Amino acid sequence: MIAQGFALGVDLGGTKVEAALVDSRGVVLPASRFRAPTGGSSTSEELAASAAEVVLRSVGMLPDDATIVGVGIGSAGPITVAEGLVSPLNLPHWREYPLRDQIAALVPGLPVSLRLDGECITLAEHWVGAGQGESNLMGMVISTGIGGGLILGGRAIAGPSGNAGHIGHVEVGGFDDPCLCGGTGCVEAVASGPKTTAWARRQGWDGSSGEELAASYAAGDPIATAAVARAGRAIGQAIASSTALVDLDVVAIGGGFSRVTPDLFEFIREAIALRRPFPFVTKVRVIPSGLSGDGPLIGAAALIHRADLVA
Repeated sequence: MIAQGFALGVDLGGTKVEAALVDSRGVVLPASRFRAPTGGSSTSEELAASAAEVVLRSVGMLPDDATIVGVGIGSAGPITVAEGLVSPLNLPHWREYPLRDQIAALVPGLPVSLRLDGECITLAEHWVGAGQGESNLMGMVISTGIGGGLILGGRAIAGPSGNAGHIGHVEVGGFDDPCLCGGTGCVEAVASGPKTTAWARRQGWDGSSGEELAASYAAGDPIATAAVARAGRAIGQAIASSTALVDLDVVAIGGGFSRVTPDLFEFIREAIALRRPFPFVTKVRVIPSGLSGDGPLIGAAALIHRADLVA
């Protein structure tokens, strides 16, 4: 009998790092999924310890009759793909940190691939999610930050540095919110979950989380309504600009804050519809992710299982 081959998927974000074993069908082995905290106040040593912990615990759950065929890492950006370095904007103590080499040392002899987390989520949508069969696709995550990735002409596009598709740092008109990247009005600075709730609080809303904002929106609170509409307008502008640049057919959006209300998607579509003189822009379909919370890990594993699509 041929041993089952798993890829180890690792997902590094602004609040947590996760790892799990994923099979060749894109299914996560539940017992192998582990997470550890990250966060902006974590030291480099704490971040490295969290990454090592989840990797080793996941590897330790490999079934006796299975093998690990490689490791895929999806990281918040920016990254430097050639050298395997990560500099997540929301993790200030990791600048050009050699995450690929750290993890490779934990799993000697295995291929290790690092890409932007947005590219990984797009690969997952294309493989087992809402983007199946699409050749010109952007996957987006709207959560603590905003990330994205591209599949164009049926190929995942990383760019020379590995940061292609980093839509969170596209600037959108009509907003003056400062961004940690040095820009002003970046869609991440306007429309991520924390930034949207912070804006609502400045207008007098008394909640403190995306979940509370969702409840306030459902109850008809006018500030919550304005906050979600504002976020949707910014996201729609960013998608319209991206579509004008690379001629997208589909944008699949996931992440915790994307579920604040289904109306968020209507606000996004309304902003795109303003480009009506450009039907090649307004044709883009904006849809919810077809993935569960396993999506980022499935996408990281796709760097190994679907390596033929990765430029």
